[in-house]
Amino acid sequence: MRAIIAKRVDSGTPDTEEIRDLAEAAGYEVVGEVTQARKADPALQLGEGKANELARTVEATDATTVIFDNRLGPYQTYNLGRLLPDGVEVIDRFTLILEIFGQRAQTRKAQLQVELAELRYELPRVEAKVSLAKREEHPGFMGLGEYDESREQDIKSQISRIKDELDRIEHTEEQRRERRRDSGFDLVALAGYTNAGKSTLLRRLADDLDVDENEDLHPDLDATAESQDRLFTTLGTTTRRADVDSRDVLVTDTVGFISDLPHWLVESFKSTLDSVYRADLVLLVVDVSEPVDEIHEKLVTSHDTLYERNEAPIVTVLNKIDRVDEAELAEKRAALSALAPNPVAVSAKEGTNVDALLDRIDAELPDWERERLVLPMTDDTMSLVSWIHDNARVEDVTYGDDDVVVSFEARPSVISRARSRASELRPAAGSA
Repeated sequence: MRAIIAKRVDSGTPDTEEIRDLAEAAGYEVVGEVTQARKADPALQLGEGKANELARTVEATDATTVIFDNRLGPYQTYNLGRLLPDGVEVIDRFTLILEIFGQRAQTRKAQLQVELAELRYELPRVEAKVSLAKREEHPGFMGLGEYDESREQDIKSQISRIKDELDRIEHTEEQRRERRRDSGFDLVALAGYTNAGKSTLLRRLADDLDVDENEDLHPDLDATAESQDRLFTTLGTTTRRADVDSRDVLVTDTVGFISDLPHWLVESFKSTLDSVYRADLVLLVVDVSEPVDEIHEKLVTSHDTLYERNEAPIVTVLNKIDRVDEAELAEKRAALSALAPNPVAVSAKEGTNVDALLDRIDAELPDWERERLVLPMTDDTMSLVSWIHDNARVEDVTYGDDDVVVSFEARPSVISRARSRASELRPAAGSA
């Protein structure tokens, strides 16, 4: 697939690096680009002269697709299609992102989220067609008519159905997260933009035991958390046990953020972000080798997204320090201090300072509490003692003639569960 990149900005120099990366991630060969700095043309997005230049470029390069880094309205897409050679497809950045998501979606949850996003993208376009048909009283224009009104209702019904199914999936995943907490696991989530190095960092943090967030494992989500220099290598979540000496920690890598995503697209992938929102600690990973203004903008957007629903502490991780010298790193630390007051600087690729990050994770996670339970000597007591050994740090176990005294440290949820199980052994059992 041969593609021409098109981008219009109100002023300044158009930056096409990200849209080129996205196009290549979707499997396109970028064979040219057309850019312009001016106000948007309501009919063509580009000015008429530049749109004609685009058509000539497409013809000269034998391109099959034009990819706009701008959001195109339905009328702009229609008008551009008429201007370009027959058979050339016109898509915008959001259609491209959905195309990538569709290619990477292997689990039922990911497939549903892609379908939901596609429907939310299509709905306003169908609504616009219906509105125009009624206003112009010309049902044949642009294929308008009763079909579009029927399609509008069909889309709304499908959106409702998918949201219900995603709610059921999320309920199941929330139960899994709570079981992990009840088993003594702290939950840490990796967040950040695509290509910040989250998957590489996950591999550095993890020990040899793999834990799958999704029931049906597939290459996109496999426990090796493969690291590649391309966008959206991970669509969905990959969870692994981290190598933190004094705690049982699970770290989850999620789909990366991307700039300029509309609300409807973020909302479609809300259930994927729940792995971030419901964590005990969030590691916000940024590529420190990028220009400081770009890092600042990404941190602002990430904070807006995370603080909307997240209550866990956020630690900023300045990744890829192997690409900058000490002076540049210090300068960027100072410039970003308001947004990242105490970041951890690492190189996930080289392993530099990963031990310091593990220590920070240990320090930021919720404190464990001490407990001492006096348990009656019953048939079920040893089962509870064994469970406490598995889910807590046991300091001492003393066996008497009629009871067992267990002293341990654990997460508050584990202590609560242990007390509840102890109370079931006999009414008199409890804390001493």
